[in-house]
Amino acid sequence: MSVPQQNLAEAVKNKYYTKFGDSVPSEKVRVFRSPGRINLIGEHTDYNNGFVLPASVDKAVYFVIAPRDDEQVILYAADLDETYSFPLSDLSKPNQSWAHYQLSIVDQIHKNGLQIRGFQAAFGGDIPVGAGLSSSAALECCLLFALNEMFRLSLDRFHIVKMAQKAENEYVGVQCGIMDQFASAFGKEEAVIRLDCRSLEYEYFPFPMDEYLIVLCDTSVKHSLASSEYNTRRLECEKGTQILQKYDSSILSLRDTSPEFVKVHEEELGDVVYRRCKFITEEIRRVQDACHLLVQGNLVDFGSKMYETHQGLQHEYEVSCEELDFLVDQTIDNPAVLGARMMGGGFGGCTINLVKKEAVPKFEEEMKRAYLKEYQIDLPCYKVKITNGTEEIISTNK
Repeated sequence: MSVPQQNLAEAVKNKYYTKFGDSVPSEKVRVFRSPGRINLIGEHTDYNNGFVLPASVDKAVYFVIAPRDDEQVILYAADLDETYSFPLSDLSKPNQSWAHYQLSIVDQIHKNGLQIRGFQAAFGGDIPVGAGLSSSAALECCLLFALNEMFRLSLDRFHIVKMAQKAENEYVGVQCGIMDQFASAFGKEEAVIRLDCRSLEYEYFPFPMDEYLIVLCDTSVKHSLASSEYNTRRLECEKGTQILQKYDSSILSLRDTSPEFVKVHEEELGDVVYRRCKFITEEIRRVQDACHLLVQGNLVDFGSKMYETHQGLQHEYEVSCEELDFLVDQTIDNPAVLGARMMGGGFGGCTINLVKKEAVPKFEEEMKRAYLKEYQIDLPCYKVKITNGTEEIISTNK
């Protein structure tokens, strides 16, 4: 069972006071939340300058934070019961890897010439780590949003997103795109965000959740291929772009071409690069088509697009794995499931399933049973709702 968000916020607040007591007046202690994210359609399109369709969900990171009068920062990881302290003048990487994300934000604040004082914070949440909901992006956005409010840095959400992405790129050393931070900061209840990864223009589309729930099924596996194959796919897309450029100089990325143009040059692209380019160009188009379906309120055909995405990821982009394919196959003949696909980079992580609300308990039970029988692994399932993005939680009591 998921814990109501207000209860989680209060739980982290209680741990803050257990750790720090009344060292700072209660009126200066503030609570912020930043959600994890899902991506409905648009996988591997971000680094090809295409479109993605993410949403923020009701699994979140919570920060209870207060300013200090000195230059010291004290971080308390409530879920781990671990503390890390550092002066603002020393941002060297600690052994505790969890603290890298918070330090990365302070590092970005310094690099942007902004001034803050010391602070103390307790943080925790219910975003499952490793399930592909981007707990790191939520953590980064939450802390930067909190520091922005507390020290009046005058950053808008757009700057917060870009700085949080840079923090992960430069300090943590993960070359992520901007989707995760964007979805966490800009999320809107019962809406998905169509984000143009080239221009960063965005638009909300309705995603009503009165009849359906989104259920994530976590394979609990992460195959070692993930990072090396991710880099290989990027290179294959770049190779395809270079070949197609010879015939149309306006093609700067796969965003600038079409499945039809790719088909014309199938022979020169070669089997592997052709299939990669075919998937990406079709997936970029699929996001656009899916948005039209949402405007029409047509979730049935939207679900079919999710299955199409999985087929492409499985056979053309080849980033799925046996466990993901097994979970998607289990849903195909289930009338309560509108759509299912793998979500994220691939080779493990979660499938995302669009399931009729009343059928969710039976769906989870059947999926858990089948997965346990096949792989001897207990299958974690997470029901998620689409919620607002990063925000302050106003509390009336200590």
